[in-house]
Amino acid sequence: MPRLNAPTQIVFLISLALALLAVIGFFVTIPFVSMYAFWLAVAGYVVLAASCVLKGL
Repeated sequence: MPRLNAPTQIVFLISLALALLAVIGFFVTIPFVSMYAFWLAVAGYVVLAASCVLKGL
């Protein structure tokens, strides 16, 4: 099992911003964001998961 690390603050804020954009884009029509709201949420989760698995990210 891989050893997990805490994400840095900047990576956490980036993933949080992506997730918030996805939620806002789901409820409010924003030209690019609303079309890809699901993929923005997935990208936010992947960024957060990668920062927990990879050391120094």
